[in-house]
Amino acid sequence: MTGNGTDAAAAGVGWTRLARRQPPGPPGQAGRPGRLGPLGRLGRRRRLVAAAVAGFGVLSAYIALRPTHTPSVLVATHDLSPGVLKPGDLRPAALNPPPSGAVRSGAIGRVLAGAMRRGEPLTDVRLLHSLPLPPGTVATPVRLADPDTAQLIAPGSTIGVLAAWEGQPAQLIADDVTVVTIPKADDDHGALIVLATTPSQATQLAAAQAGGRLSITIKPHPQ
Repeated sequence: MTGNGTDAAAAGVGWTRLARRQPPGPPGQAGRPGRLGPLGRLGRRRRLVAAAVAGFGVLSAYIALRPTHTPSVLVATHDLSPGVLKPGDLRPAALNPPPSGAVRSGAIGRVLAGAMRRGEPLTDVRLLHSLPLPPGTVATPVRLADPDTAQLIAPGSTIGVLAAWEGQPAQLIADDVTVVTIPKADDDHGALIVLATTPSQATQLAAAQAGGRLSITIKPHPQ
């Protein structure tokens, strides 16, 4: 009896140890934490996908609703003729996308090389860059009576400007002035040229153009 009891006790202890070594059972059994089954893993993936979709939706809404910056460029307030740009000739306007070479500021006082229509954006190729104005001079556009005369001069030429009124001999209005540019003319109202003059010469030329016909004399290039 004693031997049988000892063997039974030993067998009980062995079964207890074996039970402790068993892996945990499936989830849902009380007292035994288990691993996720196929359905649990599928649910977890669905929750992750739903969270990612919700985050993408929030990000898309933020991008769509955030304020966008539209660049401002200078456009013509009214139809412009070639010549010096004055205050009131240009205004800022938002253009998206802006044209290549669009001018955003600093155009007042610069020389416009060609005509512009109202609302047209100003670009860098419209402004003169090749021949800077000498110190103390201003750019003065004048229109010559004979359009063919402009073919005899070029930017950098030195000329004198004559004005003739009906019944009166021609008078020299401005002498030793430099040609800044000769804009391309799209009409037959004479040749438009831009000169570098003193402010006093600019005033005299403006008065002469009001009722006189302008012509030029061409100075020889210094040797």
